[in-house]
Amino acid sequence: MIKINLLPHRVEARNARRQQFYVLLGLTALLAATVWFFGFGLINRQIDEQMAKNEFLQAEIAVLDKDIAEIKKLKSQTDALLARKRVIEELQANRTEMVHLFNELAKRVPEGIYLRTLVQTQQKLALTGVAQSNARITTLMNNLDESPLLENSTLIETRAEVINNRRLNAFSINTFITRQLDEADKSAKGGRK
Repeated sequence: MIKINLLPHRVEARNARRQQFYVLLGLTALLAATVWFFGFGLINRQIDEQMAKNEFLQAEIAVLDKDIAEIKKLKSQTDALLARKRVIEELQANRTEMVHLFNELAKRVPEGIYLRTLVQTQQKLALTGVAQSNARITTLMNNLDESPLLENSTLIETRAEVINNRRLNAFSINTFITRQLDEADKSAKGGRK
């Protein structure tokens, strides 16, 4: 029988496979390095683009914050101007209120009543004075309640006083002003035209 030594052939095949393995390992490492390099570059580029977008957004947000602050400032100025306008309109609408009130009081105060003080606190009107009799005080209260400008007259106090050797009745009355003055002004203006 012939003995053939296959050992060198196996060694050559093993060396060829080893060399092929190392070449494939190198190519795989090179491919992995290439993929890693391009992937790393792509990710870095995307990160840079996102950072640029974020910076742009931050700059735009800062501009919008300034605009919002300006809008708030303008809104507060507008509110202040509207409040002033309302006050002026209210004063304009009620500027003749006192004239109408005094005219109405002159019509409604009967003879024998002398007013000492007249104090207005918002819609409340406090009258103090003296009268020749309690009947005249009652007449005054009824006249005030019949007035279109006054309502809810209430007698707070009445007491006897002697003034210049005459016995008189001192009184204190509260009544409330109605806001029909605006309507009276409108109808007076409408009647003039």
